[in-house]
Amino acid sequence: MTKTVSNKPCKDLGLSVYYCFMNDIKCPYCGKTIHIDELVRHDLEKTILKEASEKQKLELEKAKIEAQKLAEKKFEEEKAKEQEKADKEKRLLEERFIKEQKELKLSVEKAKLEGLKEASEKSRLEKLEYEKKLSDMQKALDDAQRKAKQGSQQLQGEVLELDLEEKLKEAFTKFGDEFVPIPKGVEGADIWHKIRLHGKEIGSIVYEIKRTKAWSPSWLSKLKDDAAKVSASEAIIVSQALPDDIQNFDRRENVWVTNYDNAVNIARYVRFLIISVTKIKSSANQTDEEWTKIRDYMLSDSFKHRMHAHFDAVNNLKDMLETEKRTSTLRWTRQQKQIEKLDSNLVNFYAELKEIAPNLPELEEIEIPLLVSENDEQESLI
Repeated sequence: MTKTVSNKPCKDLGLSVYYCFMNDIKCPYCGKTIHIDELVRHDLEKTILKEASEKQKLELEKAKIEAQKLAEKKFEEEKAKEQEKADKEKRLLEERFIKEQKELKLSVEKAKLEGLKEASEKSRLEKLEYEKKLSDMQKALDDAQRKAKQGSQQLQGEVLELDLEEKLKEAFTKFGDEFVPIPKGVEGADIWHKIRLHGKEIGSIVYEIKRTKAWSPSWLSKLKDDAAKVSASEAIIVSQALPDDIQNFDRRENVWVTNYDNAVNIARYVRFLIISVTKIKSSANQTDEEWTKIRDYMLSDSFKHRMHAHFDAVNNLKDMLETEKRTSTLRWTRQQKQIEKLDSNLVNFYAELKEIAPNLPELEEIEIPLLVSENDEQESLI
């Protein structure tokens, strides 16, 4: 049988039979004859497509980083503008208040000097007007101070939110977890944490950060509603103020409540709970009753007490370390003062000996100016 190249016999193309057999190979599995040029072209296409895919991925990642930087810059600029505007309004009101106060006081004093009844009546009316204006200005000033304080508290809350998000990213992104923006319509939640296991999303946690002086039970139902909107597995409130009966953390109305110091540790615990339940559900050896018992135990008071004991032990170790650090600092300070005192006594002792015996050898360890004798002093003057 005659070999063919480009669907034509080799002899018709002027090619030797040796050339045809050298450029064709036979598949050992299916027996189909494959031209070597097609294999090279196929491998080249795969290489080009792979390089193009990697380049596109790098460009997309770079574009995401640039977009995030621009968004953060715009956010900081807007906050700065709002703060500057509030400060400017407050400053203008204060200046206007001081000016009005001075003018009204001068007007009242001028009216008091007039002894006539008409002037006295006018003075009374001006005084009432002054008091009214003073009251209005004081009210406006209080409003401006309140707005400035609210803006400052809001800014502090945003800084606390960004700091916690960075700590969470540092703790969990290495496991493949994601932190995505909160969708529109979910106003209470601040951070959305998607948990991944072997590259697959298995659940999520929503966080709400509160920086207030008092606790409000209404936060629980509000965050539960927000968690339901994004189908989150768990919800965590990180608050500066906790209920009176909560020391480190607790679970209230299916919402975890903790302070800022323990937020990352609670996130680790809740993440572990979600992963454990997912593994148990996917295991053929575990029944629904068994994994329900395990989950109930991990949400029970017994397990909560164990976690409290863990946090108390960690806090005690921190306190002991701080106490030891302060004690060591005080001990080092006392020892340093004693060494300086010994050095000072030695220098004084050597100086007294030098005064008695000027020919004593010089000591490099004691750097003091040598005492000159009267003859040396006279020679130096000459």
